[in-house]
Amino acid sequence: MATLRVLIWYVISILYYRKVKGGNIDVHPSEKALIVQYEVEATILGEMGDPMLGERKECQKIIRLKSLNANTDITSLARKVVEECKLIHPSKLNEVEQLLYYLQNRRDSLSGKEKKEKSSKPKDPPPFEGMEIDEVANINDMDEYIELLYEDIPDKVRGSALILQLARNPDNLEELLLNEKNQYCSSKTRVLREDWKQSVELATNIIYIFFCFSSFSQFHGLITHYKIGALCMNIIDHELKRHELWQEELSKKKKADILLGKDYEKTFKKYQGLVVKQEQLLRVALYLLLNLAEDTRTELKMRNKNIVHMLVKALDRDNFELLILVVSFLKKLSIFMENKNDMVEMDIVEKLVKMIPCEHEDLLNITLRLLLNLSFDTGLRNKMVQVGLLPKLTALLGNDNYKQIAMCVLYHISMDDRFKSMFAYTDCIPQLMKMLFECSDERIDLELISFCINLAANKRNVQLICEGNGLKMLMKRALKFKDPLLMKMIRNISQHDGPTKNLFIDYVGDLAAQISNDEEEEFVIECLGTLANLTIPDLDWELVLKEYKLVPYLKDKLKPGAAEDDLVLEVVIMIGTVSMDDSCAALLAKSGIIPALIELLNAQQEDDEFVCQIIYVFYQMVFHQATRDVIIKETQAPAYLIDLMHDKNNEIRKVCDNTLDIIAEYDEEWAKKIQSEKFRWHNSQWLEMVESRQMDESEQYLYGDDRIEPYIHEGDILERPDLFYNSDGLIASEGAISPDFFNDYHLQNGDVVGQHSFPGR
Repeated sequence: MATLRVLIWYVISILYYRKVKGGNIDVHPSEKALIVQYEVEATILGEMGDPMLGERKECQKIIRLKSLNANTDITSLARKVVEECKLIHPSKLNEVEQLLYYLQNRRDSLSGKEKKEKSSKPKDPPPFEGMEIDEVANINDMDEYIELLYEDIPDKVRGSALILQLARNPDNLEELLLNEKNQYCSSKTRVLREDWKQSVELATNIIYIFFCFSSFSQFHGLITHYKIGALCMNIIDHELKRHELWQEELSKKKKADILLGKDYEKTFKKYQGLVVKQEQLLRVALYLLLNLAEDTRTELKMRNKNIVHMLVKALDRDNFELLILVVSFLKKLSIFMENKNDMVEMDIVEKLVKMIPCEHEDLLNITLRLLLNLSFDTGLRNKMVQVGLLPKLTALLGNDNYKQIAMCVLYHISMDDRFKSMFAYTDCIPQLMKMLFECSDERIDLELISFCINLAANKRNVQLICEGNGLKMLMKRALKFKDPLLMKMIRNISQHDGPTKNLFIDYVGDLAAQISNDEEEEFVIECLGTLANLTIPDLDWELVLKEYKLVPYLKDKLKPGAAEDDLVLEVVIMIGTVSMDDSCAALLAKSGIIPALIELLNAQQEDDEFVCQIIYVFYQMVFHQATRDVIIKETQAPAYLIDLMHDKNNEIRKVCDNTLDIIAEYDEEWAKKIQSEKFRWHNSQWLEMVESRQMDESEQYLYGDDRIEPYIHEGDILERPDLFYNSDGLIASEGAISPDFFNDYHLQNGDVVGQHSFPGR
């Protein structure tokens, strides 16, 4: 007893001394809060007051200011903060006031990167029924908790809840892992395999423990070793099927209640309680799988076990937190085509449409990102339009939180020509025009201008764009900032016939003034393309070419290697447009542009677009007398056209045929050559057969001793009169009728047409 008294006296005599020293004050990087740094110095004093043991620790306190807004009185709030927080010395009142003023004026929205990180990772599951117990777990009592896992279900639930308390602290995970030698992990795994069907709380606790480990990649090997992922997928599949049975039973109960008047409400409340517990289990199990899916090999195993089908089924739930997790998982899986195809089979778009719009900000954000991934598929874009997503997405353009991602989805939809016109029946275009004109930067956001470029390819959309001063404002901005993408949008607007094209007459001079070597090439290309679209009869192109000295520029760019192919092509198209005017065509012919075009044709003969546009220039020029004579008599353009008459490209053949028909009408010599080539082509198979026919020696003397001469000699096949027909059959080989006789006839599609009819072969 005396010894005990001495010990008590000694303990009482020990004094504990604690000192707190204030430090710096700063603002929270993302929240409306102040961070107060301070230092705690703890000293244990001995019997005589001498320090025996001391320790210093740096700490911080976060003061959250939820009520801070634009109308808050900063002076009063600063005074209140200093009074209530003893860590802040009154002398720092002015500093606190300045920090609060900064917080008040700081933009609330996070940066793009922070937003992405925030939305891409769901929140950890919160505490739930079964986890919350009165006891406080101690890492030193782990052996006791493990023993509880060998008892009855209530004790197992209690033991797992205590272990979970420890596992939720990341600092304990390493020490918990050391208990693996004591069969800690194997005990949990055994209990989960054997008893998960008996208790949802027990299954949830144990899976949550493994989830805590799964949050760190270095523990994934441990989880894989015990095959927890496969077990979780079996549990999820079972719970989803169980939920379907619950719903069927509830539906039958409801029908019976209507008929018999039984109490349906009691059954429904019981069902709701079961669903809440089940969704807690599903949430931790899916989150664990999402963490494990960092490894693509593990993700592939999940896919082979139908993880996509399970997730899409879970979209029918109403729990926001569970839905955020499910949609996040689907978004991660959707980047692979095989997973995307599985989603198509499960009609995922129809299930996602109910979430747009949605009151829950995070769920709406992650759903839009999933839709963006899916919108790369043409069939799914079609489905999005069918289920009515277009007006819903358009409505989100007015919300800054979703504007960017919604615009990206709409951009993908606008890529399909079938859906471009549908935007005219929403308020999309007025919103986009407002965004364009309110943009303060020199360069418009890429997503916005790309979307506008697509929409401008539709005539009805263009009418809405040009309403009021729409075109005037676009031209003013494009010319001010020399924006090539905005000019591309204007170029798309200019391609549509009708009233909108006539609006460009006022801007022809402004556009022509941009055609020079001083401007950026991309911008010049779009200006040239816009001018080339202006096929307006009343436009005096000769005046434009002379006033802005465009002919030397156009001719110079036609030289091979003088400019990039994109610019040269636009120059050729521009020449084709202005050649519709008689005086312009003559001006261009005098400048020597036609030989330059032929030289370019030789250099670009493998490029179908170049060939087609150059031939179109010839087509326009043969309409005019001055240029027609130059093309026919002074160049080899008709010969090139004849060579291209049978090109593989259908458009090239059409333009060639039309051009050659006009040439044949005005020049007899070329008409004969053209007829001859058409005859050759139309009857090519027959001619090849005749030319290639070689008879064996035995066949040559089969009908007598006289040698049969071959059909074809060195001369032209059309110069052989014995191959023509008369009313009695073949014309005599003596050539009694000269080939000149057939000048009275002409070939049409390979057939001879004239005054007399010939019997068919």
